Amino acid sequence: MPFFGCHLSSTGGFAAMVKTARSIGADTFQFFTRNPRGSRAKAPDPGDIQNAAGEMQAQGFGPVVAHGSYTMNLCTRDPEARAFAAQVLAEDLRRVALLPGCLYNFHPGSHVAQGAEVGIGQIAQALEQALAQELPVTVLLETMAGKGSEIGGSFRELRAILDAVPSPRLGVCLDTCHIWDGGYDIAGNLEGVLEEFDRVVGLNRLKALHINDSKNPLGARKDRHACLGEGCIGLEALGRVVTHPALQALPMILETPNELPGYAREIALLRSFKIS
Repeated sequence: MPFFGCHLSSTGGFAAMVKTARSIGADTFQFFTRNPRGSRAKAPDPGDIQNAAGEMQAQGFGPVVAHGSYTMNLCTRDPEARAFAAQVLAEDLRRVALLPGCLYNFHPGSHVAQGAEVGIGQIAQALEQALAQELPVTVLLETMAGKGSEIGGSFRELRAILDAVPSPRLGVCLDTCHIWDGGYDIAGNLEGVLEEFDRVVGLNRLKALHINDSKNPLGARKDRHACLGEGCIGLEALGRVVTHPALQALPMILETPNELPGYAREIALLRSFKIS
């Protein structure tokens, strides 16, 4: 079975997140590396990280996911802001490298009328610089809904970034709400979507999933998450995702609009689905 968890607050530190995850039945979790709407980051506590790593190993946790700030746009038109975003990326990788088995996921960015080709080149340049640090961290490009000038709304755009940065430490996080909103029909044709992903990107590059329902119809390109079974994708379809044989042993993170009791219910629900 996959590892199931949700997004947690990092305010209390890593050991506190592990404790909270266990209290709701999770064996993975996601956290922001810094203020999601800004750039401030608290200095890591090596002792706290060591305690968390030991407890995660003892409790059989899967990989956990660090999420980059929403404001980190590696392909903005502003050269100074773009350079700062690249600096944040490099700093984040150094921070999460302290926690063994931590994946780093981020939104590729918005090209802001520069064009996707230019934006992809700028993202690739920042990734090459950050990955040159040769840290033990796998960096994940998140699939996006394709709203506005977002890059990553199609599998081919992600493939273009992967081709431009030939590193084994670069992968993909698939968000069910995002790809649904981007036009990939995981409710009506999951096998076809996964076959296309494998053909274009490669299932070997898929390292994590965000499990979310969507408030929008297929192809709306709006990105509005819903609780499981309360959106347009539907519980039955999401159950097929989490039990698909090609997706087992991956961390699956809930980003649904919930508090902890709601996450506990959804994690239990996901565990109730059986692989067919």
